[in-house]
Amino acid sequence: MSKNGTAPALKIIPLGGLHEIGKNTCIFEFGDDMILLDAGLAFPTESMHGVNIVLPDMTYVRENRHKIKGMIVTHGHEDHIGGIPFHLKQFDVPVIYGPRFAMALLEGKLDEAGVANRTELRTVGPRDMVRVGSSFFVEFIRNTHSIADSFTVAIHTPVGVVIHTGDFKIDHTPVDGERFDLHRLAEYGEKGVLCLMSDSTNSEVPGFTPSERSVAPNLDRIFAQAPGRLMVTTFASSVHRLQMVLELALKHNRLVSVVGRSMLNVIAHARNLGYIKCEDSLFLPLHAIRSLPDEKVLILTTGSQGEPMSAMTRIANGEHRQLKIRPGDTVVFSANPIPGNTIAVVNTIDKLMMQGANVVYGREKGIHVSGHGCQEDQKLMISLTRPKFFLPVHGEHRMLVQHAKTAQSMGIPAENMVIINNGDVVELTENSIRKTDKVPSGLELVDSSRSGVVQDRVLKERQQLAEEGVVTVAAAIDWNGQLAAEPELHLRGVVSSVERGILQKWVSETIEDLLSDRWGEFAKTTGDTEVVEVDWAGLQVLLERELQRMLRRELQSSPLLVFLMQTPKEGQVKAAGRRRRTAAKVAS
Repeated sequence: MSKNGTAPALKIIPLGGLHEIGKNTCIFEFGDDMILLDAGLAFPTESMHGVNIVLPDMTYVRENRHKIKGMIVTHGHEDHIGGIPFHLKQFDVPVIYGPRFAMALLEGKLDEAGVANRTELRTVGPRDMVRVGSSFFVEFIRNTHSIADSFTVAIHTPVGVVIHTGDFKIDHTPVDGERFDLHRLAEYGEKGVLCLMSDSTNSEVPGFTPSERSVAPNLDRIFAQAPGRLMVTTFASSVHRLQMVLELALKHNRLVSVVGRSMLNVIAHARNLGYIKCEDSLFLPLHAIRSLPDEKVLILTTGSQGEPMSAMTRIANGEHRQLKIRPGDTVVFSANPIPGNTIAVVNTIDKLMMQGANVVYGREKGIHVSGHGCQEDQKLMISLTRPKFFLPVHGEHRMLVQHAKTAQSMGIPAENMVIINNGDVVELTENSIRKTDKVPSGLELVDSSRSGVVQDRVLKERQQLAEEGVVTVAAAIDWNGQLAAEPELHLRGVVSSVERGILQKWVSETIEDLLSDRWGEFAKTTGDTEVVEVDWAGLQVLLERELQRMLRRELQSSPLLVFLMQTPKEGQVKAAGRRRRTAAKVAS
């Protein structure tokens, strides 16, 4: 019991991955011990101009960095490990435990970011148990997913065992032969699982998710029928799919050229670790394939999600320096669009078709299967673990709701589960689960500079620039509180029926009227009316506000206003004062 008589509680705090797909990050906290489970990233929406990477708000972790005892990584997808190099620039993590493949990918990322000295990477294998802090023991349980070397984890805590599935589907015939360790899950179910946190991505889809092997016959048929060059795009991290494509290339007597940095990186690591098995002679550099007949060429490339800078998107846009689409090319999209990417993918497919390519895509072609379990997979997970409490994770809101309904159909009472959002604090005891508090849970946006976070103000300015343009006003004001010259006006991207000359007049009048009416509020004078001090900053704020109001009123839009105010030098004060006193004497 705690000091106030209440039972000690485990805090579970997701910072990403709920009500969304991506940036999966979760905190487990007991007393002064905190561990992180995964730390992923997401990709920007169209309105996030200039943003390359979206991270969860890590304010709570930064404020409690003294509690961090370590991190657990379930697998090597970007939405689970991609945020780690950025976070390590802000706080240390004593140790990160994870599978060999994920640790190999992560090691390269940390070296590139210059933060390898901020943590220690430790590789784990199936059924390995590690201690993290004084409150947590974690066992890694082999599962099956769309990436090699993936784990479910059993977290032993002072209040009981919490099983976090990680991303999973139940594939009984995995390409690499590494089967889901269902026996171990069943053993935990027999001993007693306090809470199950389970992947909800496909909770709306009935049935089982097909095996990865089901893709092979369909790809084989497409490869056999392709008359010219073959281009295949898929997720770079789909190691099993890559192995399948390489085996089919060998079968159909095609040499492979790999295009795209992430694809090259994953294949190199996967071959070094033995997850991809093929001879060096299968590969050719891109410049060397030009000498081959088209029917002997297979190009394996990134860009299955229509990413703007990916190889396939640049090929479709005619912007790739070494690859151009030719009539007779067959392009295979061995991936389905992630929610939010559909328009980008469709646009890429259209552009490829316009250039004469035969594009093979779509669910009905059977050339892609999900890495996430459907309803029957989820039911089997619940049946094996038999949890007392249930927490659906990793999915959009409707997915979490449907997963909770599935759990209820399996006999878990509604009062024994909660549907939460990022930042919600769930307190778990031996006899209760409840949502108690909330921590900061917004977004941290990183642009191409990778040097810092794009603040909300900067993003709003970018959105304003993109949607309504920018107006720049430059005005020089003298010590008499008057315009020293006609203000300069520049418009960029502003759509208006107002003539430029009229808008120039309105700008001048707005500034002159405000100076005439309110100069005295900002200028301090001596008895002989000599100006000794002016609050130029306050005056600029007021002028900027009035100009913004005028532009909104007259243009019926809200362009970004950049107001530049030129002020006289300090040495001009006495000269201005002398001129005013001389003018006063002449007048008298």
